[in-house]
Amino acid sequence: MDRLAAMELFVRIVETGSFSAAAEQLGMSRALASRTIIDLEERLGTRLLNRTTRRLSPTEAGAAYCRRAQRILADVAEADEEASALHARPRGVLRVSAPMSFGPLHVAPDIGDYMRLNPEVTVELALNDRVVDLVEEGFDVAIRIGRLADSTLVARRLAVCRILACASPAYLAEHGEPRHPADLARHHCLAYAYDSFRGNWTFEGPEGAVTVQLSSRLSANSGTALMAAVCAGVGIAVQPDFIAAPDIRAGRAVEILPDWRLPELAVHAVYPPTRSLSAKVRSFVDFLAARYRTPAWTLPAPLTPPGSGLT
Repeated sequence: MDRLAAMELFVRIVETGSFSAAAEQLGMSRALASRTIIDLEERLGTRLLNRTTRRLSPTEAGAAYCRRAQRILADVAEADEEASALHARPRGVLRVSAPMSFGPLHVAPDIGDYMRLNPEVTVELALNDRVVDLVEEGFDVAIRIGRLADSTLVARRLAVCRILACASPAYLAEHGEPRHPADLARHHCLAYAYDSFRGNWTFEGPEGAVTVQLSSRLSANSGTALMAAVCAGVGIAVQPDFIAAPDIRAGRAVEILPDWRLPELAVHAVYPPTRSLSAKVRSFVDFLAARYRTPAWTLPAPLTPPGSGLT
């Protein structure tokens, strides 16, 4: 039996929990199925299944092998389908990973429109600011914001977001409005726990680059939580415009230091490299690229003119 067939047999055994059921599905004898798995384990040099009289379950190595095998078999099936059809339709389960703040604000509403256009696609959206392993964890595509680490993943740039220093009008009325980045050292500044700036905010402005080192009394691992604290008058935070825009438009927050700029961040879609990109992934990434060509979160700059009366 070739490797692909052995892989399919192993996946069927894990999914059904039975040698007999898997063998029956594939039209082979139980004895042949057992021999094939033994040969597979010998070739890999590790045990893939825990076998008892009552229970059949994958080992840790077997579970990892099964996840990779499922993806390979799905890619093969989609490649066959695309090769045999003039126009492959997006279909199947699309597993998407997105950041905790960006996901609910932008990806989730966009997924609704995508599914209406592609009724044969079922979407599983997982929100996590952790950098997930797409292959190991079985994701088809991830939305990532910021500098990408070197990897074998394919990345497509979708949009750019500005980073804004912002505060509430009430906070500025009480504590004064910073006119220069150095003034931030005298203010209550809030920190994002996963921030690559790590307490050092570097602004570009009339004097070139100015870096301000800050110590924060409040930090959070959620950008939306920090923005809520900003609107409540707790302090000043640097936030991406895709989080800050609604509050700034509503007047709950304003941009400060409008003559100074923080580094922009890119929004990417990343996915594992394949010889034949599945129709569901290709259509989803194309959809987001079109949707974010003019991002809904874009705000004009400067957002709050100098001398706004907040002193």
